[in-house]
Amino acid sequence: MNMRFIFYVVAFVFAWNGSNGLMLPGWRAQRGPAQAMSWFSRVRRYPLPSHRIIDPIEDCFLVTSEEGELFFKSPSDEPIVCGIYMIADPDKRIQVIFNYLDVPCENGGLVAWVDGWELNGQVWPADAWDDDRVVESCDKRPQRKLVSKQNAALVQYRVPARGKGFAITIRHIRNPRPCNLMLFGSDGVYTLRNHGETGNCSLLAVSPATVRVLDLDVGQTVKRNSLLEVETGTIHHCTKRGLHDYVDIGGASGLDHTKMEVYDSLCGLDSNEARRSMYIACEDTVVRLVSSGRYQNSVTLAFSALPLEHIEHADLICGMNDI
Repeated sequence: MNMRFIFYVVAFVFAWNGSNGLMLPGWRAQRGPAQAMSWFSRVRRYPLPSHRIIDPIEDCFLVTSEEGELFFKSPSDEPIVCGIYMIADPDKRIQVIFNYLDVPCENGGLVAWVDGWELNGQVWPADAWDDDRVVESCDKRPQRKLVSKQNAALVQYRVPARGKGFAITIRHIRNPRPCNLMLFGSDGVYTLRNHGETGNCSLLAVSPATVRVLDLDVGQTVKRNSLLEVETGTIHHCTKRGLHDYVDIGGASGLDHTKMEVYDSLCGLDSNEARRSMYIACEDTVVRLVSSGRYQNSVTLAFSALPLEHIEHADLICGMNDI
């Protein structure tokens, strides 16, 4: 297993453990001493797509990037809340089909599909959140295919009835116009686009990261084709200049990127790759593209892991303003 992936999962588990359960309405984990054991043993990443049975002890907290079928059968009547955190490649969406669901409502059983992720009461993507992103079920399984709008989704469940459970099939399908991207230890080059629409798009890396802007076209290219595009270079601190289209680069201490700490707000037209990297030492590294709908905005960025020797001298260390 990739050691960097293990590091990110461990950091994520600490955040989960501190939440004392899931924070969606009607959900609260009830753990006794037997459930207070280390969450390290409860994280498993499936190496190959297959039919798997969820171990209620080891897999109560499960992060998976694989496709396949998952089965869960409750071993007891305890109202323990668990979750299946699914993530796919940035250009994919996640489709979940409930093959069967036998979870009684009368004793508090519930299974919820979440179009995004939730942790510590924070949701992602926060900019586009609404109640339609949550589908709750008990007694009867959802009849339709559940498809996320981005490359991350979640199934939360509480099954306080021995022998009861559910089965789901996970598939990754192409996303022709990705707007919100989650990276889980993924180095590489990524592009955010607003596709000429009003609204915000985001990229959230669940780790500290080194970020370098390779290409910037924000607040410059109008929707209709223009014969002349003059490069302005990179404009900094665009929000302070009162501009309505910009890209924020910074970090956050949770999934809600609307509460991010901003290192810089950029805009302009600049295809010069000779920019210095930004070192973001935060629990999550965030890039947020804000668009008025007037322009065809895009930004291309190179992401890589933040070396340990650069953390002390990082451009942004989240939480330092609170000290």
